[in-house]
Amino acid sequence: MSDATFTHLDQYGQARMVDVTAKQPTVREATASGMVACPPSVVAALRDGSVPKGDVLAVARIAGIAAAKRTPELLPLAHVIGVHGVTVDVEVVDGGVEISATVRTADRTGVEMEALTAVSVAALAVVDMVKGLDKSVEIAHVRLIAKSGGKSGDWRRE
Repeated sequence: MSDATFTHLDQYGQARMVDVTAKQPTVREATASGMVACPPSVVAALRDGSVPKGDVLAVARIAGIAAAKRTPELLPLAHVIGVHGVTVDVEVVDGGVEISATVRTADRTGVEMEALTAVSVAALAVVDMVKGLDKSVEIAHVRLIAKSGGKSGDWRRE
C-alpha cells in the first residue's frame, strides 16, 4: 500500500496526520444533519416544555457548538483548525428532533468532521435530556449533507 493511496498512512502502514502546512487557507463550509427518533409521548413533552431536565433544545444547540470546536480532541487524525462559525438548528417534529449543523472556517482543511460531530453530540444531548421519559429514543441518519471549498470543491447529497 503506497503513501499516495492512503493519505493517513505512512510508507510503513502506520497512522499519521496528513501535513497540510503548504496548503493555502480557503473558505470552507460543511452541513450535516441527523435525527433523534422519539415516541409521541416524548414529542408531546418536548412541545409543551415539560421535560423534567429543562430546555432540551437549548442544551442540544450549545452541546453541538461546543462539540464542533473540540473535534480534534475526539478524532485523533483531525486537524486543529479555526472553527469560525457554527450554527446548530434543532426542531421538534412529529417523529422526534431534527438536528442540522453548519460549520465554517477559513483554513487549510475542511470542516466535515466538525459538522458531523456537532450533530452527533447535539443528538446525544437530546437523548440524555429525555432518556428518563423513554429509553427507546434513538439517534438516526447522521450524515453529511453538503460541503464547499477546498481542493475537492463543492458536494451536495442527492
